[in-house]
Amino acid sequence: MSFKYRLAYVVRGECVFRYDNEVGKGDHRHVGGIESTYTFTTPEQLIADFQRDIERWNDENCDS
Repeated sequence: MSFKYRLAYVVRGECVFRYDNEVGKGDHRHVGGIESTYTFTTPEQLIADFQRDIERWNDENCDS
C-alpha cells in the first residue's frame, strides 16, 4: 500500500517546513530552502516526526 502525503507547518504566512512525496521526487522534506530525503515508514511515524519538528521549531524560535 502506498500513501500520498503533504504536511506543512506555516507560521505567520510563511512555510517553515513541509514533508511530502510528490511524483518524481519521492519522500522528502523541505526545511527553509533546503530539501532532504525523508525515510517514510508508516503514517503514524510520519505524524510523530512532523510533530517533533513542530515542537523543536517552536522551542528554537520562542522569542521570534
